[in-house]
Amino acid sequence: MSKQDGTGRQTTDEPSDDLSAGILHLDMDAFFASVELLDRPELRGRPVIVGHRGMRSVVTAATYEARRYGVNSAMPMAVALRRCPQAVVLEPHYEQYQRWSRHVMAILGDMTPLVEPLSIDEAFLDVRGATGLFGPPWAIGRALRERIRRETGLNASVGAAATKFVAKLASGRAKPDGLLVVPERDTLAFLHPQPISALWGVGAATEEKLVRLGLRTIGDLASTPVDSLARAIGDAGAARLHALSWGRDARAVVPEHDEKSIGHEMTFERDVLDRAALERELLRLSTRVAERLRRGGWVARTVAVKVRFGDFRTITRSITVPEPTDVAERIAREARTLYGAANAAGAGIRLIGVRAENLLPTGSIARGLWDDDETWRDAETTIDAVADRFGRGAVQRASLLGPATARRRSALSRLDDPDSE
Repeated sequence: MSKQDGTGRQTTDEPSDDLSAGILHLDMDAFFASVELLDRPELRGRPVIVGHRGMRSVVTAATYEARRYGVNSAMPMAVALRRCPQAVVLEPHYEQYQRWSRHVMAILGDMTPLVEPLSIDEAFLDVRGATGLFGPPWAIGRALRERIRRETGLNASVGAAATKFVAKLASGRAKPDGLLVVPERDTLAFLHPQPISALWGVGAATEEKLVRLGLRTIGDLASTPVDSLARAIGDAGAARLHALSWGRDARAVVPEHDEKSIGHEMTFERDVLDRAALERELLRLSTRVAERLRRGGWVARTVAVKVRFGDFRTITRSITVPEPTDVAERIAREARTLYGAANAAGAGIRLIGVRAENLLPTGSIARGLWDDDETWRDAETTIDAVADRFGRGAVQRASLLGPATARRRSALSRLDDPDSE
């Protein structure tokens, strides 16, 4: 079974009146790629990769047609194109992903208030209190998938089970565009044949240790004494994985999901030495972070910078600001200071990133009598309003245009101004 390319798909096609599988995991299918295809319907059925072209770019998303060639997210773009040279590469549009995500989450919220978003394209739902109105979990999962397809043109897969872990595993088995119900009485029959890597929290290193013990399926692990597991992976990991292997997962669906941080990074085609170019990139990244803070109704208490050098050595630096902020100019100022303190002068930079952390709701803070960022805040909220009406990029900072573009704009301004010298 491979969740990545849809092989080994398993679904519950006949109606089920089981009420024990009251936890749903809904996962959008190839979400970023599917959103891009809304504007490019002629590419449906073809291998499509979402990401930036370039030697150091990575795959953001891929359609199932591309995944069958071994293309996966986070893979270097160069590797992906070697595996699937006929793929069409589309640039990502994160604002569109966020917009459609909000629409999908609103649909889930109409079914039950117990919705726990995990990421932009997946969520848990506790529908045990909704069955009286909407029918058993099978009917609810089917109705959600149909409404999402009808209102957005996107496909979703749903797993229904008695626990969060098994529901998430079931949605993976149902992909793409499927629904799988695992009644509580069938949990172990479903769980134990699965590969050991399907256990939540088993990465490559842990899998290697378990395989060394001769454990290849979840059933193998379930029949292994906890003490033996503990000697290989530690007490905490052994207890947790052993419980999961027997279908024990007491975690509830928690609708409150506070975003912990917001960040953007840039990987350069070639290592960058130019300090001015790097500071301009820090401003661009800070602008993106601030836009997302304001759109989400957050302010940040901490600004962090990530720097990766040409030799892949990576450092991070952070600072807590005197007053929580959602202003790009303030974030960029702190980011430049952090970069300057990173002793990066003279070193080639491969990647640079800006992150806002320790987020608070905007309404939870009071502005002081004197707000040093008031002018910039007013300017940036005005830009937000223009972007909402005319699209992102309609208004930009002159300092983000780059030296060559800025010189051209300056020359045009002088030509248009009869008083210029």
